[in-house]
Amino acid sequence: MKKYCFALDLVDDAKLIEEYKKYHENVWPEIIDSIKDAGIVDAEIYLVQNRLFMIVEGDDNFSLEKKSEMDSKNETVQKWETLMWKYQQALPGSKPGEKWQLMERVFKL
Repeated sequence: MKKYCFALDLVDDAKLIEEYKKYHENVWPEIIDSIKDAGIVDAEIYLVQNRLFMIVEGDDNFSLEKKSEMDSKNETVQKWETLMWKYQQALPGSKPGEKWQLMERVFKL
């Protein structure tokens, strides 16, 4: 099992943050399927203020590159990502269009 942690900010607007949370109460089934098809076995997103933290666990065959390639070819995933970009904003220092930033683990018990 592989574990990845990511960070991303939301637009700092209470109404938009609530809308984003509502979308994640009922994620489109095709998005859930695309996540599972890529080899992700568990995923969680946490929120504090307007900062998101996502934990993803993939099976032994999972790779970020493969997931990215699959997403780029999936029209529904592209629609979802375009919709979510209304609520999201890149972290400072991100490249243009770059969303979730892979976090570096600095401690493990």
